[in-house]
Amino acid sequence: MLRVFTSSPYAYCDGVSRRSFLQIGALGMAGVTLADLLKAEDQAGIGSSEKAIINIHLSGGPSHQDMFDLKPDAPSEYRGEFNPISTNVSGLQICEHFPRLATMADKFAVIRSLIGSVGQHANYQTHSGYSDKDLRNVGGRPALGSVLARLQGATPTGAPSFISYNGGEPGYLGPVYKPYKPSGGNLRLIGGLTSDRLSGRTNLLAQLDSLRRDVDNSGQMEALDSYTQRAVEVVTSGKVADALDLKKEDPDIVKRYGRQGANFLTARRLVEAGVRTVSFNWGGWDTHGGNFTKLKTQLPELDNAMSNLLTDLSDRGLDKDVTVVMWGEFGRTPRINKGAGRDHWPKLSMAFLAGGGMRLGQAIGESSKYAEEAAARPVHFQEVFATLYHNLGINVASTSIIDPNGRPQFLVDMRRPIEELV
Repeated sequence: MLRVFTSSPYAYCDGVSRRSFLQIGALGMAGVTLADLLKAEDQAGIGSSEKAIINIHLSGGPSHQDMFDLKPDAPSEYRGEFNPISTNVSGLQICEHFPRLATMADKFAVIRSLIGSVGQHANYQTHSGYSDKDLRNVGGRPALGSVLARLQGATPTGAPSFISYNGGEPGYLGPVYKPYKPSGGNLRLIGGLTSDRLSGRTNLLAQLDSLRRDVDNSGQMEALDSYTQRAVEVVTSGKVADALDLKKEDPDIVKRYGRQGANFLTARRLVEAGVRTVSFNWGGWDTHGGNFTKLKTQLPELDNAMSNLLTDLSDRGLDKDVTVVMWGEFGRTPRINKGAGRDHWPKLSMAFLAGGGMRLGQAIGESSKYAEEAAARPVHFQEVFATLYHNLGINVASTSIIDPNGRPQFLVDMRRPIEELV
């Protein structure tokens, strides 16, 4: 068995710790093996694609008005401590703690009028576009990564379609479409199991199945051998294992990304290895107190990590195929509280988008005077998802999946991509 654990979780103000684990070889109580998952993805597939999504959740709720929508003319109790700076896109300003991103604003777009937050300290909505209560009677709405695994099947490289560090429920699609949830960087065999022993066990299982194989005229046993071998290769020596091991990356590049940028670098390596959806959290954005003190550390680290990711995607020719989305569960209050913090604000938040062949170098939507609500061009969470699906080559206007009750379910209710981007 191969087991991958998350690192220490962040705790939100509600006291809930976000921790997850995965056992490859026995996926939780469902007993779905890696070979099972690869097989199901192949059987369900309607084609393959090199398109990919990197979904970054800033857990806790990032302060939209201190990052990409500053209000320098507002009173100090709203404005805060940070100043806007100009970017290489005329008229587009962002926070002074994003100097590197300011030099490449033509490589991203910001949505300043994101609405529709359900106000929960969770990443369910940034995985699916919905509340966790939606379609709960049939298992809930599936994460985008699970939908992609279901629709497009196995990847050309044999890599898992969906890798997540931060949850991502398969919903009504069932446990076969759960994401892999690695952490820390390396897949590792546990219990003294070596590559040779794993291959030996695989061969033994094939021998034990010999009687069934003799009477099997459908070829399913041979197919099972193929899927099992692919699973072994992924675990022991495949591209995914290499991608997760940052020791295989140029040390100068690892250093350039920095400690907080390790997940950004790993995500880039995973999409290069053929993974279609990579999702991870970056915690510490629940700034009820000391908002500006915390952001003086967080924002420069984000500036470094994201600017390196966008540069690498562009330099490697991946920026047309790989879409990057960064957001959180909600925004922060316009008025600064007595603890120099900002509290939860579901009425308005932000999203950051890059790559995907989109029309970038722009801010979409406008917020009101103190960034308390959308004043022009409100954009719903689901419109962002419609855009992500569009970038993946999926027609959201017509694509549906049958749920366990036999009813067709569209991927999102709002099925028009953001026209300014596509």
